[in-house]
Amino acid sequence: MGSVFLLFFVHVKKKKLPRSIGIWSQLIFMGLVNNVIPFSLIVWGQTSIASGLASILNATTPLFTILIAHLFTPDEKITIHKAIGLIVGFIGVFLVIGPTVLSIADIAPQLAVLTATCSYAVAGVFGRRFHTLGLDPLVTATGQVISSTAILLPITLLTNYSFLRQATTSLPVLGSLIGLGLFSTAIAYTIYFLLLSRVGATNLLLVTFLIPITAMVLGAAFFNERIVTRQVIGMLIVFTGIIASNRRRFRL
Repeated sequence: MGSVFLLFFVHVKKKKLPRSIGIWSQLIFMGLVNNVIPFSLIVWGQTSIASGLASILNATTPLFTILIAHLFTPDEKITIHKAIGLIVGFIGVFLVIGPTVLSIADIAPQLAVLTATCSYAVAGVFGRRFHTLGLDPLVTATGQVISSTAILLPITLLTNYSFLRQATTSLPVLGSLIGLGLFSTAIAYTIYFLLLSRVGATNLLLVTFLIPITAMVLGAAFFNERIVTRQVIGMLIVFTGIIASNRRRFRL
């Protein structure tokens, strides 16, 4: 659905998709780490854990971004305040997960969401190259989502063919797919690559600050999910760690 909308936008804007195999190989990798892996893990994880908890774990993306950027970029190395921020942030993660760490059944979905956030961090660092390649953000978003579709659609058809019938006969399902495809994928990733080219991966992924707040409120309002005090405290500690590790960016 997102691919359809993005291809329409590319046509309207009269942009051209790349023809280089080298560029498409990078777009395929971007689609894998920014869509296929995290989308699959988060969707599976949220079959067992609440959206509020998943969103708090997702807010650790900047912490993983700092680690990966340190390893793979020459200009974003870990400093003392970043190291302190990382330690504080991961303490917050363990507090959020809480006693479920002792249960394999409960910890697996949470680790799946954490793995997804790590994949997002890889994508954020890797995605910086598309600006240097001269690709328009809309074209980059389109190439990434097309690549993701090419990977996931055959798998989906082989494992759960019935979803097509459900999507075409159920208005709520169809409406959800359109909403996810247009707003959460097509428009969101166009903005994502535009900002990535302007402010960098670490600054961009600080947007995950907003996800736990909105997700917990919406989860409580529409799904009667309970907001646990331990999770709120853990979220605040995670935020403290991220702010500490990015303190220069937060100076007025």
